[in-house]
Amino acid sequence: MTSLEIVNMVESQIIASIKEEKDIDKAIRSSANIAFLLIGDILTVKPYLEKLKEANMYIFIHLDFIEGLSNTKGAVKFVADVWNPTGIISTKTNMIRYAKDEGLVTIQRIFLIDRGALQKGIEMIKSCKPDAVEVLPGLMPRVIDQLSHQLKLPLIVGGLIQEKKDILDALEAGALAVSSGDPNMWKFDL
Repeated sequence: MTSLEIVNMVESQIIASIKEEKDIDKAIRSSANIAFLLIGDILTVKPYLEKLKEANMYIFIHLDFIEGLSNTKGAVKFVADVWNPTGIISTKTNMIRYAKDEGLVTIQRIFLIDRGALQKGIEMIKSCKPDAVEVLPGLMPRVIDQLSHQLKLPLIVGGLIQEKKDILDALEAGALAVSSGDPNMWKFDL
């Protein structure tokens, strides 16, 4: 999978970031065609995935939030072989590398709290070479613009997005898509 293939996956520039089980059906009924799964444990993730797959959604599991998984190559192999999502999200570079080895699409999540975090994030991205980057918080058009030019990777932004204008500002600054945990945001047709 390449960065271009991620770009081609995006039909709606809103990504349903699912944080509660009750929101799975809302994501399926939304205009989003990509879901970030931020809930579950080793027993519940598979049924969640199956339900989302039946709705023809691309599904990325946020490995850092799944209870019962360790940060090991074996855990990523299990995810790839047994659950078979579209890809994974992680803040951990080793998990990104393991997932790439297993043929999964990878999204490196970084949190930008200051200039130091920005530089560290850029270094991490360059070292593990994910297919895309998720940047939080997403309310920084100037930084989004800078990163989109510097990294030459698809950027997904999220966090603190509260209204349609926030989404449009992020997209105009160079984001490929916006992830949101607010089901009301999933209804926007962008």
